[in-house]
Amino acid sequence: MENNEKYIPFLPLFEKLDEMLKNGSVVLAIDGGSASGKTTLSGILNEIYGCTVLHTDDFFLRPEQRTPERYAEVGGNLDRERFLEEVLRPLKRNETINYRRFDCATFTISPFTEIKPEKLTVIEGAYSMHPTLAEYYDLAVFLDISPELQRERILKRNSAEEAERFFSKWIPLEREYFSKMHVGQRCDMIIKIENE
Repeated sequence: MENNEKYIPFLPLFEKLDEMLKNGSVVLAIDGGSASGKTTLSGILNEIYGCTVLHTDDFFLRPEQRTPERYAEVGGNLDRERFLEEVLRPLKRNETINYRRFDCATFTISPFTEIKPEKLTVIEGAYSMHPTLAEYYDLAVFLDISPELQRERILKRNSAEEAERFFSKWIPLEREYFSKMHVGQRCDMIIKIENE
């Protein structure tokens, strides 16, 4: 894909953001399946708008939260409580964010990081549009990737063992969340992700 062509699928989003940013700050959610390009899109937005980007991957469940009951909840594998407390509620009040990243290597929470949000704040990651979080966004986008392209991308960027974990565990949980919580339908915009 030519460098400039990477922007083409997102032109309607840029147009909408330009319009909204004239009237104040914007909190944007980007949800979608694994390998749909959420991190890539947030990087493009950062490049264009110089925005604040936060990742739901920094809010994996802490060890003590990883119970069968919690995993049985649709969308239960995100620490929504901490995400609300440390990110979304302060954002809504126009306050500085103090949040802690979850470290997947050590299963611990890092010390607080202080962030003064820019005019545009992007929250990217699966489960960002969980119903308990959705009211905090001004705009929400769903990246719709086909199962075939998703599989191709996951195999390309992961070891066989890591890819299998996506196919057997994470993707089924995501699909259940998308389906039962009508995530795409609740977003303001659906962007179809095509082959590179």
